[in-house]
Amino acid sequence: MTRKSAPRIRDARRTRERILAAATKEFAARGYDGARVDAIVKRCDMSKNLLYHYFEGKEALFIEVMERAYASMRSRQNEVTLTGRDPKGDMRALVLHMVRHFAEEPEFISLLATENLHKARHIRKSKVIANMFDPLIGALKRLIREGQQQGVFRKDADWVNVYISISGLASYFVSNRHTLSTVLNVDLGSPARMRRRFEHVPEVVLSYLCDTGGVPTRRSRAVPRG
Repeated sequence: MTRKSAPRIRDARRTRERILAAATKEFAARGYDGARVDAIVKRCDMSKNLLYHYFEGKEALFIEVMERAYASMRSRQNEVTLTGRDPKGDMRALVLHMVRHFAEEPEFISLLATENLHKARHIRKSKVIANMFDPLIGALKRLIREGQQQGVFRKDADWVNVYISISGLASYFVSNRHTLSTVLNVDLGSPARMRRRFEHVPEVVLSYLCDTGGVPTRRSRAVPRG
């Protein structure tokens, strides 16, 4: 007598993660408009009905993909040890973390690119993404304030501009690595080049923040007549 095998118990969490991982690759490779649910279920080797059991549709799936990507960034940020006593050292650690994250998660940059084409229409519908930035923003504001109080950071440093500069320096060489490697005749993806980039970006940011001498006032920045 043949014994029937026990029915496989569906692991909902694992199934959702499989779908999100496959969807991340599809959206990163083809953008939101080019991505297809059929391609995602094919990557997962499952039926479309099962996907719709977990997600209402393509937009809902994309929003959760973005939430998952931002959550990964926040998780890694939480791994950074900030002493609270050395603003320069802490800022270096925070900047290096951001550079490494973009370098090691190139799909995140692709997802950001496709969402910017849609003017952030999808992530505005998320109930959690905005709050995910609170710890990073709080840490950046605190480091700049502490550095200013200790006299090691310039008084006119604005956390918004600093964050945008860090993000640009961290992501541009990844998002444009293929064209830059071609026109500059270097391999920006090589370990040596990556190490140099990891050293360079924190130095650039700190060079700006630590330039406490000769910071122009509003009046001196005005363009003289004639």
